[in-house]
Amino acid sequence: QVQLVESGGGLVQPGGSLRLSCAAFGFTFSRYTMRWYRQAPGKEREWVAAISNIGGSISYADSVKGRFTISRENAKSTVYLQMNSLKPEDTAVYYCNAQAYWGQGTQVTVSS
Repeated sequence: QVQLVESGGGLVQPGGSLRLSCAAFGFTFSRYTMRWYRQAPGKEREWVAAISNIGGSISYADSVKGRFTISRENAKSTVYLQMNSLKPEDTAVYYCNAQAYWGQGTQVTVSS
C-alpha cells in the first residue's frame, strides 16, 4: 500500500525555520521525482519544489527560491524540505507528492 507521511510542521515566528519530512512506503522511492506542494486557506494548491529521482535536478517556485531547500535520502525513502526565513505568507498545509500519490499534509503556521 502506497503511503506518504509528512511531519515537521508547526508554529514558527517570522524569520524562523522548519524542516519538513516525508516518509514514503509501498513503492520504489528511488525511481520517482518527489515534489512538495502547499495550500493556503482559500487558495488553490501550488507547487513549491521538486527533486528528481537521484537528486540531480532540483527546482523551486519563485516565491521560495533562496529560502527553501529540497533534498532526499533514497536509503531512507524520505524527502525533506528545509524552510528558512519563513514569512506569514508561507502559512499553508504542505503536502508531498509522487505522481498520483499524496500525503495527508502537515500544517505550517508563520505568525508572531
